[in-house]
Amino acid sequence: MIISLLLFATSSAVAADYDDSLAILKKSGNVIYPLASAAYGNKEAKKQCLDKHLPGATASCKDDSVQLSLHVEIPCDSIATDTCSGYTFIDDGRKSIGLVFRGTDSDEQLSLEVYSLIQDPVVPFKDGGSVGPYFNTAFEDLWGNGGLGADLQRLSAAHPDYTLYITGHSLGASLSALAAIRVAKNKIHPAKNIVFYNFGEPRTGDKQFANLLDSLEIQGLQVNGYRVIHDKDLIPHTPFISMGYQHHATEVFYENDMTPGSSFVVCQGQEDPTCSAKYQFDLNFDPDHFHYFNVHVMNYGRSGCTKTT
Repeated sequence: MIISLLLFATSSAVAADYDDSLAILKKSGNVIYPLASAAYGNKEAKKQCLDKHLPGATASCKDDSVQLSLHVEIPCDSIATDTCSGYTFIDDGRKSIGLVFRGTDSDEQLSLEVYSLIQDPVVPFKDGGSVGPYFNTAFEDLWGNGGLGADLQRLSAAHPDYTLYITGHSLGASLSALAAIRVAKNKIHPAKNIVFYNFGEPRTGDKQFANLLDSLEIQGLQVNGYRVIHDKDLIPHTPFISMGYQHHATEVFYENDMTPGSSFVVCQGQEDPTCSAKYQFDLNFDPDHFHYFNVHVMNYGRSGCTKTT
């Protein structure tokens, strides 16, 4: 959900690194949650979101009046209407590049995703560790067949000094974790210029995968990606640890409605029992998974960043 920095030995030191103002929704400015939300919109809605939250920027793409570099939507399972999607953007004015992944987009897709994660064992991820098979297939299809990887490599090669934002919500959060490893491990973009936050991430892979992500050099530090979790959101509790899955660090836990200015805790380690893991029951899909920072993630993106409910 989503911005990777060092997990320090004390929570006070880590808390200084998580930037709440960078994540939350604002009318303008380079903020990350609106970028993740925009992934749920079509191409025109994405442009509207980028125009609203990154106003006045120019882009090094064919049409220099837009910031969107590449919009990809491809089939990703056995149901023809189920798609996976992602996009890249570039903002020369703010010297930033974005790699953003969309979450699950329909009940049918969610059913197949859950079925795959329950029935099929984790599979090896090309860059290390093992991950959920649905996550692996969706990511590799978007990265390779969809062209996201090639487009990011082009943008990064041209602008290695730009800040690269990697983010996503839900399924998109898992794909963003895979992307963070792919980009940092293969030195596609300088690690010190990578920012990685995501929102409502399921457990994406096994312990080896989690440890790999936590050990990568991002922003010049031994990194733990910031996983932003809203209160009793059900999705971060799946798939189960008993199935061989493990969260990577570092969770940022909002035990409230996430209105701007709400308190949060920067948690310790990979599965901090004092944060969202303390809830085993009374979890919910709606409202907490769909609402981050008091904004409905899907509706906001689909509306071109105008409808918050």
